[in-house]
Amino acid sequence: MNVSDQSFVPPALRARIRGGAEPLAAGLGRLGLTPNALTVMGFLISCAAAALCALGIWLPGGVVSLAGAAFDLLDGSLARVSGRTSRLGAFFDSTFDRWGEGVVYAGIVTGGVAAAEPVTAVLAALAMSSAFMVSYTRAKAEGLGFHGEVGVAPRAERVVLLGLGLIGAGASGGIRAGLPWLQAALAVLFILATITTIQRVLHVRAQDRVQRQS
Repeated sequence: MNVSDQSFVPPALRARIRGGAEPLAAGLGRLGLTPNALTVMGFLISCAAAALCALGIWLPGGVVSLAGAAFDLLDGSLARVSGRTSRLGAFFDSTFDRWGEGVVYAGIVTGGVAAAEPVTAVLAALAMSSAFMVSYTRAKAEGLGFHGEVGVAPRAERVVLLGLGLIGAGASGGIRAGLPWLQAALAVLFILATITTIQRVLHVRAQDRVQRQS
């Protein structure tokens, strides 16, 4: 079962997005950029987004975080169109993706504390914890020979939802005035990531039962 079978993003839309990214990725490749270079660039952009969030500059932080996430799409597309896929590249991609997601959440926690908004900080910490469990359960499952990529909220969906929450908070004005938008997004992220983690645990358990019976 593929992740797109359960994700709230339709498989057809996912495929169109990937297809639309390939010409841009190919153009970046012609400029001399490599998939690994795009991966590192995406991480550095995420760090910039985290710094903006730490300062409570929510709207630019959301826009920059989405820009950083776009590189996650482009590095994979460039690897495919240029024939540069490799296990090392996949390792770099996954590692820097998780790292970039984590620093943005850390920036939001810092921004929430600085704005004297503990609810925002706590929700961001909870969402980050569950998001990392989503990644861990897949990695551990695949390391043990199981299929682990299922669930309603893989990374791409989480990043988009978080970026929209940040943009909504910033567009509503002020460091604190728009925080209900961000808090709502973080709460939804926490719930969806928790559900996804449970889905992956149950998916692996089902596979284990089948293997034991065969």
